[in-house]
Amino acid sequence: MACSSLAELKQDLAALGVDLSGHSPDFSRAKRPPDEMIDRWAETAALAEPEARSVAIWAIREAAHAAGIVPSSVQELYLACAAGTWGGKTVPAMNLRGWTYQTCRAVFRAAKELDSQLFIFEQAVGEAIYAQQPPLEYAAGVLAAALREGHKGPVFLQADHDQINAKAYLADPKAELRRLETVMREQIAAGLYNVDIDASTVVDLSLPTVEDQQRLNAELTAHFTEFVRGIEPKGITISLGAEIGEVGHENTTPEEMHCFMKVYQQELKAKGKPLAAVSKISINSGTYHGGKVLPDGTLAAVNVDYDLLKTISTLGREQYNMGGAVQHGASTLPGEQLAKFPATGAVEIHLALGFNNLIFDHPRLPQAIKDQIREYTFANHANERGPGETDAQFFYNTRKKSWKVMKGPFWAMPADVQGDIMNSLQGMFRDMFTWMNVANTTKLVLDNTTLVKVVPPVPDALRKALAA
Repeated sequence: MACSSLAELKQDLAALGVDLSGHSPDFSRAKRPPDEMIDRWAETAALAEPEARSVAIWAIREAAHAAGIVPSSVQELYLACAAGTWGGKTVPAMNLRGWTYQTCRAVFRAAKELDSQLFIFEQAVGEAIYAQQPPLEYAAGVLAAALREGHKGPVFLQADHDQINAKAYLADPKAELRRLETVMREQIAAGLYNVDIDASTVVDLSLPTVEDQQRLNAELTAHFTEFVRGIEPKGITISLGAEIGEVGHENTTPEEMHCFMKVYQQELKAKGKPLAAVSKISINSGTYHGGKVLPDGTLAAVNVDYDLLKTISTLGREQYNMGGAVQHGASTLPGEQLAKFPATGAVEIHLALGFNNLIFDHPRLPQAIKDQIREYTFANHANERGPGETDAQFFYNTRKKSWKVMKGPFWAMPADVQGDIMNSLQGMFRDMFTWMNVANTTKLVLDNTTLVKVVPPVPDALRKALAA
């Protein structure tokens, strides 16, 4: 495979029967792109020069729409969960950075095996930065994978940890709010119609009461609730999440949830207009992002407080019209622990590093690429090494940042190597979906999701090419 030029993309559109005569190209009577073309478009979206990349990203989204693949919100699904329409399932929300197209193809293959559509693709702001993978590129990788694997229906794309930087907020609150608002605009423009607001970083446990500790968190969450409601596309209610316990720190308590929600609801009411509130809440139940790695590079056992998850999830549904609690930092847990989450009522679980580990540690991954990952990590991120961290701990925690330079080498791997890694990923996703009890959910999803196609703007590069 290879990236397409702008001229080649224009030829592709014409070959598909896209009507290029009007002000905006029309896909309504176009053919589905053949597999080879989808592969080229996906590679172009990930690796090409900016103009061709912008056109490939646009073409992927338009072709996905034409095939019935629609970026969507889980809002209706989570409110249906709050109402008792469904339960006993925990929605996997997966961060699939870097090698996104191939990894997501494995997701859709596993989903097809299990008749599942109850899963989310998410991206954190930090991932977009260190992998040099803006939301538009990430979304294009997911949608291209859906198109390639014959998926039809909603695709849930989520902004994970839209997080307030506590130090920046303390120094200049207005500037920090503007920064995160700009981030949210970019995410929503890319089709990420699910947004997790994370102001838990400003919680101050030194304050005298729990309500005081959670107040600023709740106020900022209310601010961003109003902001998102003001920019969400017509016909779509973006699903919003809040966070009251920073992952890897103190476990959340029911009192913290009540105090957060008291202030949050007061803040929303004070805004003087109806605003749909958050439909889920992230807590800390004893886990760590990526797991807790020991000096020898192995992972420590983690004691998850399943009773806490059940308590918070029940409170959320019964008192606050939420789907339930959200579990973070779980992808490296063993299967027997993962399988316990659906019974707690946790509505969502965030999964990331376990998939990255499978890719980077795969026996079929060429040694030259493994060496390149290691060399880049130690050469470019040594200043991020924690006090007393061994080489094994540092490399495990930091190697994900090598995606900045590894996307190209991964795309260039032999097809059989890529296929073997994708097959292993498919098995991992199949297991995860089974443990989360999200098999046989296509009807549930379709019955509780309104599909709204938001037409993406035609890139300037394509307009100029068509006018030439």
